[in-house]
Amino acid sequence: MQRDEIFENLKIAIVEGDGIMARETSEQAVEADVDPLEAIEKGLAKGMEIVGDRFECGEAYLPELMMAGDAFKAAMEVLRPELLRQKKETTTAGTVVLASVKGDLHSIGKNILANVLETHGFSVVDVGVDNGALAIIQEAQKSNADVIGLSALMTTTMPAQREVIEALKELGLRDQYRVVVGGGPVTQEWADEIGADGFGENAIQAVELLKGLVA
Repeated sequence: MQRDEIFENLKIAIVEGDGIMARETSEQAVEADVDPLEAIEKGLAKGMEIVGDRFECGEAYLPELMMAGDAFKAAMEVLRPELLRQKKETTTAGTVVLASVKGDLHSIGKNILANVLETHGFSVVDVGVDNGALAIIQEAQKSNADVIGLSALMTTTMPAQREVIEALKELGLRDQYRVVVGGGPVTQEWADEIGADGFGENAIQAVELLKGLVA
């Protein structure tokens, strides 16, 4: 199987939420000596972008988003060991604490970002969903984080992103961390309004943003 065909099949597997296809194609990628990072960026991530766009336009719904996330996870179970096997001894790009904010129980986008960040050399501390400001800040302190990433998939939970930034200011800690925000309804305008250091529209864009912030 040619590389481009592998990338296309990975994309299709994600779009169709086919975990078996995602796993089998990932295994084919490994057998064909395809760079696992390329498989993620040119296959899996492209599929997630399509599903994400459909979700935002109302052409796909939460079940499809969850199936795509499960397919991504199935592929990563194959690709992650290969990434680790090929990993050269390099310094960590930075430490990122990721959290879905208070009231938000969605985790798919955050989990995808965590996987992609790790493949780019970041150390990721995922504190899960429904996190209050103080819990997130305490984890950032404990982990000696460089960046705090805040996910909100609903307009009703977006204000909780602001609360984290305000809490950092009140505690005199704002200058210690870069704070980035993301999620379906989140925009660059919102990031600017609440004083965040950046906004990522998708996982690949977020990685590039974080690379610049910690450089």
